[in-house]
Formats: sequence, C-alpha cells, structure tokens
Amino acid sequence: MFHLRTCVIKLRPLTASQTVKTISQNKPAAPRTFQEIRCYSAPVAAEPFLSGTSSNYVEEMYYAWLENPKSVHKSWDIFFRNANAGAAPGTAYQSPPPLSTSLSALTHAQSLVQAQPNVDKLVEDHLAVQSLIRAYQVRGHHIAKLDPLGISCVNFDDSAIRGHHVAQLDPLGILDADLDSSVPADIITSTDKLVLKKFEEFLHRKWSSEKRFGLEGCEVLIPALKTIIDKSSEKGVDYVIMGMPHRGRLNVLANVIRKELEQIFCQFDSKLEAADEGSGDVKYHLGMYHRRINRVTDRTITLSLVANPSHLEAADPVVQGKTKAEQFYCGDTEGKKVMSILLHGDAAFAGQGIVYETFHLSDLPSYTTHGTVHVVVNNQIGFTTDPRMARSSPYPTDVARVVNAPIFHVNADDPEAVVYVCNVAAEWRSTFHKDVVVDLVCYRRNGHNEMDEPMFTQPLMYKQIRKQKPVLQKYAETLISQGVVNQPEYEEEIAKYDKICEEAHARSKDEKILHIKHWLDSPWPGFFTLDGQPRTMTCPSTGLNEEDLTHIGKVASSVPVENFTIHGGLSRILKTRGELVTNRTVDWALAEYMAFGSLLKEGIHIRLSGQDVERGTFSHRHHVLHDQNVDKRTCIPMNHLWPNQAPYTVCNSSLSEYGVLGFELGFAMASPNALVLWEAQFGDFHNTAQCIIDQFICSGQSKWVRQNGMVLLLPHGMEGMGPEHSSARPERFLQMCNDDPDVFPKLDDFDVRQLYDCNWIVVNCSTPANFFHVVRRQILLPFRKPLIVFTPKSLLRHPEARSNFDDMLPGTHFQRVIPENGIAAQNPDGVKRILFCTGKVYYDLTRERKAREMEADVAITRVEQLSPFPFDLLLKEFHKYPNADLVWCQEEHKNQGYYDYVKPRLRTTIDRAKPVWYAGREPAAAPATGNKKTHLTELQRLLETAFNLDSFKGLS
Repeated sequence: MFHLRTCVIKLRPLTASQTVKTISQNKPAAPRTFQEIRCYSAPVAAEPFLSGTSSNYVEEMYYAWLENPKSVHKSWDIFFRNANAGAAPGTAYQSPPPLSTSLSALTHAQSLVQAQPNVDKLVEDHLAVQSLIRAYQVRGHHIAKLDPLGISCVNFDDSAIRGHHVAQLDPLGILDADLDSSVPADIITSTDKLVLKKFEEFLHRKWSSEKRFGLEGCEVLIPALKTIIDKSSEKGVDYVIMGMPHRGRLNVLANVIRKELEQIFCQFDSKLEAADEGSGDVKYHLGMYHRRINRVTDRTITLSLVANPSHLEAADPVVQGKTKAEQFYCGDTEGKKVMSILLHGDAAFAGQGIVYETFHLSDLPSYTTHGTVHVVVNNQIGFTTDPRMARSSPYPTDVARVVNAPIFHVNADDPEAVVYVCNVAAEWRSTFHKDVVVDLVCYRRNGHNEMDEPMFTQPLMYKQIRKQKPVLQKYAETLISQGVVNQPEYEEEIAKYDKICEEAHARSKDEKILHIKHWLDSPWPGFFTLDGQPRTMTCPSTGLNEEDLTHIGKVASSVPVENFTIHGGLSRILKTRGELVTNRTVDWALAEYMAFGSLLKEGIHIRLSGQDVERGTFSHRHHVLHDQNVDKRTCIPMNHLWPNQAPYTVCNSSLSEYGVLGFELGFAMASPNALVLWEAQFGDFHNTAQCIIDQFICSGQSKWVRQNGMVLLLPHGMEGMGPEHSSARPERFLQMCNDDPDVFPKLDDFDVRQLYDCNWIVVNCSTPANFFHVVRRQILLPFRKPLIVFTPKSLLRHPEARSNFDDMLPGTHFQRVIPENGIAAQNPDGVKRILFCTGKVYYDLTRERKAREMEADVAITRVEQLSPFPFDLLLKEFHKYPNADLVWCQEEHKNQGYYDYVKPRLRTTIDRAKPVWYAGREPAAAPATGNKKTHLTELQRLLETAFNLDSFKGLS
C-alpha cells in the first residue's frame, strides 16, 4: 500500500515486470478487440476516461487482461468481463457520481466491485491516482524537500511559482481528504546496518590533520552503492567497474570494495618507504581490484575501482573503455554480466565537458556499455563556488538529459529513500540497458579538504551545517523510535565496527613497506611472474615468413565476399596493392595490414579507432569496404584472413579526442594480449585529449604500477597545410620522457632493458617495414609500454617510401637507427658532415644531396626511435665518421620538434667531443605557416643550411 501524501521519490514508477506487454504472438482468442470495447461501451462524452492518453492506458490494461485476468485490478477484470459478456452500451461503465465522494471507499474496493457491475467510480479514482503519480514524476521535484539543509536554490521560493506547481499536482479533482487514503503499491524500505558504520569518524580521530577527502555529509553513498551492486548481482551481473573522484574514495574502498583496512591505514604512515618503482600517488587516487562473495545474493562478484588523477571526471571514459573490453572478452554482448558505475561531484558533473563526451559514447555500437549507473554526490558546492556561479541549469545533472537518461533526485538524509531509488536505478539499467542518474542531494560537512576553512566563502551555509545532525544520528534515532533497534543494539554495532578498525590499525603498524601494486585496478594474471616481473628480457624477431606476407597481401588487395560491388576508385587502389604484393613490395597501408593480419593469426585482438579510421583520413587504409548498391552493407577483409583468427575491430569514432582516447586507454587496460590503437585525424588534434596523455598514458605506470600497451598514431609533417594540420607536437611527448639526457646507459641488454625502464616509446618511422616491425614489437615484448608513432601523410604515396619483403622476413627487427648505406658509407673518412634526422625530412635531404652531387661528402643517419634514445647505435655512427661535423636537421621550428631533446643526448653520446649544430626552421609561436610560398622558402633555407659545408665555420 502507498499513502497518497508520500513524496514523489517513494512512488515507484512502473518496472519492467509491471509494464503491460503488447500482445503480438500467442494472444488468446477474445470475443472483442479493444476498439470494439471502446465503441461498444458508450459515447465518448459518457466515458471521458476512454479519450486522449487515458485510452492508451486502458488499451494496455485490456491487453494485459486478455493475457492474464489476474494481472489487472479486480475492478478492471469486472469491467472487461461485462463488456465481453455483451453488456448493453453504457452498462459496463456509467458516468461517475459527483467528485465530492470520498476516495476513502477505495479501502473496500474489492467488495464494492464484486457487488456492483458498475465500477465507474473505482475506475475513475484509479485513473486519478495514476495521473497523480505521473504528475509527481513530472513536477514533484519542484516542491519536494530534496535539500537536507533546506537552503537549495533549486527549490522555488516564489509563492506564485510554487503555487502553480502545487496546482498541477491536483489532477482530476482529488480531494485533500482523499490524500489520507491508501491504494495498493510496492514500497521498499531498508534498515541495513551498513549506514551505521563510522569509518570517517575513525579516520578523523586517528589522523585529524591529514587530507583524506572524507564523505561526511553524504555517508549514505555507501549503502547506495551497495544497493546498486546487490540488485545488479541479483540480476546476473558478476563484474562491476567503478570510477569516482577523491571524495569518499577511502570509504568506498573499505566498505564497498572491501579493501583490507590495514592497507588503507598504512597509507597514512609517513615513515613507510615505497617498495615499487615510480612516484606512487596519494592514497585517495588509488584503485583496487577484488573478487568476493556478495552476501545478499551469495554470488561471486568482481569489483574494480579505477585509479584516477585529480582531474575530475577524467576517469569517466577510461572506466567505460575498460567495461567495454571486459564485456568483449567474456562475450557479454548485452551488458548483462559486466557493468559500470560512475560517481561524480555536482560541480564537476555540470562543468567538465568530458561528461558530455562520455554520455555521447553511451549508445554508439562500438562504444556502448549497455547502460551505466551514475551517482552524483551533490554537495551543493564546488570547492568554494556556489551552484549559481557554477552552472546555468537548475540541476547539476541536467547534462544527462541529452541521452534521455532518467534522473532521480533524492534527499541524502533519507537513507530509505536513497536505497529505494538505487534499487529502481539498478532495475532500470538491468531492464533497459540505458544510462540512469541518481542525484544524492547532500552537503559537505568539512571544507574542500579537512584542512580547509569553508566559512570564508559560505558562512551561512556552514552555520546551518554546524547545526545539522549527522545522518547516522538522525537515522538511528528514527530506528530506535520505531522499535526496529534499541539503544544497546545501536551502541553495540558502533562498538563492534570501531573494534574492527582498531584491530586493523594495530596490524597496520606491523607493516614495514608500502606496496602500490596491492592497489592495482587491472591485474593481468599469468602475464608477469608472481613478483610482477617480465618472464624474459628479450624480444624475438618481429619478421614474418613470406607465405604469410603474401597471403595477407592478397586478401588486402581483394574483396573476400561474393556479389559485393565496390567503388571504381577503390578497385584501382586494390589493383595497385596486388601489383605491389606481386613485386614483393609494400607501401605504408600494406605494411600496416601485414602487421595487423599477422597478429590476428597469433590470437591477438586488434582494435583501431578514431575519426575516419575505417577509410583513413588520407584515403589510404580502406579497412571497411562499402557495397555501392546495398545500403549499409560492408565488408572487413581483415576478418577473413585465417580460419581461427582473433577478431579485428575498426571503428570510426565520434568527433571527440578526450573521450575516445580515454575510452581506448581503458580498453587497453583490460588485457595485455590485445593491440589497441587510436589514430588522430591529424596529429595536431591530440592536444584536446592532453589530459589523458599527461595524467594516464605518460605517468600511469609510475603512479599506479599499471602497464599499458596503448598505441597513438599521430599524422605529422610540414607540408604547407597550415598551423593546425602540420605538427603532432613531438616536443611535448619528448619533454615528458623519463630518460636522463646526461647519463649514458649501461650496454647490457641495451635495447630491451631501455624499453623496460622508459615510461613510453616515441618513434618516427621513415619506412613501411620499420612501421611493420614496431607495431609487431609492441605485442612481442615481454611487457607493455605506450607507443607514440608520428605517422606520415605524403609518404603514404611517396614512390620512394616503399619496403621490400626482404626487410620483413624472419630474423629482421625494428631498426632504432637506420645508418647511411650509400656512397658516403663506403669511404667514411672522407665524409665531412653527418646529418642526423627523423621522419619525412629524410626524403627531402636525399633529394637535395643528389641534386648537389654530395653523396660522398654528407652521410644521412635516420633516428627512427627517439625515446628511449639509441645512445649505443649513434655512438657507432660517431666513431665511423671521425672527420665529420655533426648536424641535427629537422623540418619543425627550432623551439619545437626534436632538437631540444636530441642535442643534449647527442652531446652525452660523444662525450661532448664536438658541437651539435642545427639546421631547420627558426623559432616560432605557431607550428607552421599558412602561406605556401613561405613554406617553400623555409624548406629551401633549411636545406641550404644542411648542405652548405661552410654554414658553421667560425662558430663555437
């Protein structure tokens, strides 16, 4: 039963099991259709409930009655029986008596309808109640008491506005006296003792001067999350992946994830040294992975809380990507086994654009996770900023309306309402597999952190908060007054939990060292040794046998599906590919095809995403073929290579960098046995995803002991296309590399050991074969590191940018440095200058050298792997040409590109025996000019500097 004065938050919307099914198959035979019933009963004027939207409701009730008469109220059963029995028009339903009749008669409804065939009043009242419920769902939030402090700016103070909404909540003339009546409904209450756990108070008592970003003011978050997890487990979910900001994280780790308390308490000990390499991170950023038995459902459930930076909401797409990956690997195509929960702060949810980007991935075929439960901890303040200054919308959750997600606003000082709403939210997600939002309207008892003074900026708010009873105390008093628990039982529960914390605190003092790896959010069982080390420090050859190269090449140059019509221009492209394969040659697109295809044969799943990646920004890839005669009919030849190959996923993304790169990073976290690549439309555009690059990709392993093999493909090159289509900003990636420019590394296991010690790998390949090798090496290495590849644009079709099969056969490897192999190498003593370069500029240099007939005077050495820096190989080049001066040549401006990174490392390599000169564009604010003539003039000037052997005479 529900009381009609009950707040809207306790009115249950129709669940899936209550939703009336439209009968299309197996419908039992019936003497009349609903249309006949409607026309037969009486004129519309006599039956107003059969008009407008009410008729749709009655029709649904009728079909439900046909399927099962017991599924509807007895009043409807009698009405439909009368109509089907042939009652005269108007006798199955007659116009209602005056509305002054009290609704109290509903309590005796069953006997009434059995005694009287005319159930008009009961039907009218039932519809009135349904209308009232709907009115509360639509307008009730305007007058609901959502703010525990009673000061929210969302509540309407203007009496006229408030009166308007109150009037709208009195449909169909329900009398005030009727609101004291009751009608059947389901109400779920909870007296879970979880809300009685005083974790935050214990932390404050032990470490009062430590930042911990406690949950005081929204302690109800803990039973809220547990309710969502319990209900989802009941519905079949066995893996929940969570993301959240710092506030309340330690509490969630302790009481939801069930992290060992002593491990949490150890993080407060400033005397313990870290056992793991890297910087580590503060305790309220760390993640966790744990598998346990859910005590409510008695089912095993895995919980993963993803580590996050202080950049609020940055973890949102990462969580979604990891969730998608876990669904993919377990074959969960509908999201019934794996789900995500995202926690948010009110200011960040409204203010951070990544929230919008993440929502817009929610229903895309290659990105959907089939519904996420979002929980907003609505403190009604952002650090020191009031909501009126922080957003333009009434609620912080309004951004979720862009995907029509239902939003439940609930007073966080009402634990039973919160638990009820969380049950509904979990049921919604389980039933419809769409996003849903729970807005916990609460407050923040302390400042932004425990050391902050909030009275400077919110004096009135915090005067009210100082008076506010904690929800634990308020709820305990309610339970005690209702006789649910007594005072001794309450005190016993408090003492019991406090004892658990004290015992864990005592155990934490026995710890001698901190292990960040105990906080790993994405473990890879079996990939490393038991102590987390690589199983070997060698890398096998990345070459491939010729049979496989030829087979992949033939598939790449054909259409493996019958009766499939491709574009005429694409036919020419595939024909050219076939000719290359016949000549044992590959261009860039074929090299990529062969790298991917060979890994698929070895069982490695490959996922390539980004804007326009299916065709390729520069129309070179064409991994998805489109039938020219049948709409939406496509073919992916890569999935037709081998009988038992791994699947290949290639997907055009939404026009987002931040959200999509974060998503792909999360996907790569789930398994080391997958190659996940994100390609920027142009390398210039990666900077809108700089937060993911800086906070996760660059430093993720150092902070969280979490390896990741994510690959970034960034088209780069100065080709006269203007400031925004030229530079992938290599200087930024190189500036964040962790190798020391002043230290020449030890030469034992140089290649692989250097890769293991670095934070990421940065390459700029000048040949298709080297690109093929570096992609394959990414998987064949015994560990995982992010790979940054500056990919070409004009070289995709450059006639000299070709590689022979011989460069890709067994025994071949990725070349970190490609030395001079022409005339200059035959007489090294006669070489007057070594030009060190990387990427596309090599082809400009060789063309200019040939034009000047200087092949014997100038050697050109390509640095293919920039970081970690190939000290050992460049040292050999230095010794090989003893009489040559050293010049670094680049097409980028001097304050950009590679020069500032390369120069000190080259100087260290040669022990500062010679200066390292520069040939390239002058410093500039913009990456490139937009004027074609200026571009060519700059190029000619750098070539002149590079080949004029008198350029640096007289300079020191």
